Amino acid sequence: MPLFLSQVAYSVEGWQALVSNPQNRVDAIRPVVEKLGGRLINAYFSFGDYDIILLVEAPDNASAAALVIAAAAGGAVRSIKTTPLLEVSEGLEAIRKAAASGYRAPAGAKPASA
Repeated sequence: MPLFLSQVAYSVEGWQALVSNPQNRVDAIRPVVEKLGGRLINAYFSFGDYDIILLVEAPDNASAAALVIAAAAGGAVRSIKTTPLLEVSEGLEAIRKAAASGYRAPAGAKPASA
């Protein structure tokens, strides 16, 4: 099943609600993920631009997007960034396909910098 990494930033209202009533939101998120056919692998608090990191298996992009939309619509989050993850073997397959794709850059184009 495809993996997704979601980085969530709480809104001020979300933090106020958690501070006034501390709770493990994983207990609320897990059933939603499961109802969408997925599995919550783990969740972490984090520092920086995002407050919570979720690692989720979902059956497809639409299911992963549904989780993000539901969370965003709830009003407790300021932003969510979700990244589809590839197994190393899938990444190597993509690299091989890219090499065999026949794509040619426009004349004079410079390669993208990392």
